[in-house]
Amino acid sequence: MGSPESPPDWRSVEVAVPRQSERLPGISMAGFRQRVAAPADIAMVAHPSVTLFVDLSEGDGLVYDAHGRRERGSTVVGLVPGELRVSGRAAGRIECLQIRLSPVVATAVLGPPTEFGGTVTSLEGVWGRDAGRAEDRLRAATSWDERFTVAANLLAQRPTARPSLDPEIAVVWWRMHTSRGRVRVDDLANEVGWSRKRLWSRFRSQIGLTPKRAAQLMRFDHAAHLLAAGNAAAWVAAASGYADQSHLHREVKAFTGATPTVVATAPWLAIDGSAWPASQT
Repeated sequence: MGSPESPPDWRSVEVAVPRQSERLPGISMAGFRQRVAAPADIAMVAHPSVTLFVDLSEGDGLVYDAHGRRERGSTVVGLVPGELRVSGRAAGRIECLQIRLSPVVATAVLGPPTEFGGTVTSLEGVWGRDAGRAEDRLRAATSWDERFTVAANLLAQRPTARPSLDPEIAVVWWRMHTSRGRVRVDDLANEVGWSRKRLWSRFRSQIGLTPKRAAQLMRFDHAAHLLAAGNAAAWVAAASGYADQSHLHREVKAFTGATPTVVATAPWLAIDGSAWPASQT
């Protein structure tokens, strides 16, 4: 975490990830702790997941701003929240547990993504009183390993009497994910035995995005990580399935409000390889 004007020194941030045995399908977690007390101010980059931020900082903690809406403390960030900034100042060190959920899992533990899609919502607003109890248990844990175990148990214990995604929608999301968005909607409809119109309607009503927008998000996510890895924009455009570099520029601008050059040095992505190893998802 750090100022967007000057890239932060990531050596000042401790990152923890679960052991292989603690990882769950459709869920990925990472813990962040600043070694020294300092303010945070960073732009979040859109990711194809519903994200929980459990703020474990002392004092005022973290603030989330998206389209003029502000939430403080522990929050739920829906798919494609727009230009989102995370900032804050803690009495001590800033400390946060971040949990990414696929929409399939998010529907089971939080409710349909359409309820908070494109928005920032307080965790209490989604979980009710359970949110405070969850924070207390996570604060009481003495290590990140213990926190990951507590978090996994809390997610597993969430009520399951919720409407689930249609199996066909789950399959379509997974195909989009594994193909990094490089798949035709018509082909997906044929694969699950639905008409294009039915897939479009059911997907949007359950995920909160159109199939086309979801595929664009997957493709953008892949491209953003290739840019952050230092690859040239023209090569990234070709490798990610964009028509040309101008096409890449337009979609990156649509998701982030920034250019590919800015995204390539985004502090949010600088630590991604450490916090979200591919084997964790």
